[in-house]
Amino acid sequence: MKRSSKKKWSLKRKIVTISCVVISLFACTFLFLFYGPWDGFRNFWITSAMTTLSHQYLATWFYDDETIQKVLANNKVLEVDEFSDPNMIKFRKYTTTIYRNEYEKEILVHDDNALYKVIDIKGDGYQGFLVAIYDPSKVKVATTAYLNRRGEDILTVAKRENAIIAMNAGGFYDPDWNSNGAIPHGTVIKDGKVVSDYIDANMGGGFIGFTFDNKFLLGKMTKDQALKVGYRDAIEFGPYLIVNGKRSFIKGNGGWGIAPRSAIGQRQDGIVLFLVINGRLATSLGADMVDLTDIMERYGAYNAANLDGGSSSELVINNQIINTPVAGGRNGLRDMSTFWIVKE
Repeated sequence: MKRSSKKKWSLKRKIVTISCVVISLFACTFLFLFYGPWDGFRNFWITSAMTTLSHQYLATWFYDDETIQKVLANNKVLEVDEFSDPNMIKFRKYTTTIYRNEYEKEILVHDDNALYKVIDIKGDGYQGFLVAIYDPSKVKVATTAYLNRRGEDILTVAKRENAIIAMNAGGFYDPDWNSNGAIPHGTVIKDGKVVSDYIDANMGGGFIGFTFDNKFLLGKMTKDQALKVGYRDAIEFGPYLIVNGKRSFIKGNGGWGIAPRSAIGQRQDGIVLFLVINGRLATSLGADMVDLTDIMERYGAYNAANLDGGSSSELVINNQIINTPVAGGRNGLRDMSTFWIVKE
């Protein structure tokens, strides 16, 4: 009996000891990552949480306001203080078989008369898709059919608009982080007319869109100035990643953390680039502003801008979801207010 009791106590002691070791290791790892001398994880955690809007508590639970503000100040995007120069966009078709690099070759080698080409994108911790659109006149803004009442999911909009390609565009008013996607942030111009104009002091960004001569321009201006510039389809969002071939200065990770991302740009030859990066997945954590800028620059964007990301990042081609959205709502898609579409 004593021998049996001793064995049971020994087993219990082992379990307790192992549990204590595991808990101690977890606690030490937690403290090192969140409060240790290396600030990489702390920057990632705070910037990712603070830009989700609906999950800012993940930062405020662990850090005081002073720490959060210090991290955000050390991770931000300083945009190029210029307007896009439309004279630098010169449409052309290529007959060359000599390319500056592998990325240019990926863009320029395509089937005759192709409207678009999808390129798989892979990087350190992220995976996504770049769509090269060879005719910028086919790129338009689409909105929910119920502006100021409710948003719509991207598949519904793509089918109604007979769009070959659809991607999310700008942000939207999201009180208490429980919005139905009804009201777009800033001014929305469609077919040369203002269709929505909601001003939010915290929105930031500027105009992102195409003129009537199919040139993609970036600029911070009033809606009246935007109409005079000649925008036919535009939204307001940001930050700008590249203006007139010049990269924004990105301090740290840019302050937007790592998440699903969307971006849009145009090369000097007129080819339009749609970019969507998967995130919050085991196979793709997401991208930051540095990653987005690197990809767009790599593929020759002369002007490029960040779009709404996170659970809004969605890409549809031929009525099929191409990326892996993380909205988790109906059909796994988020109701939104504005979209970039490509029509035949």
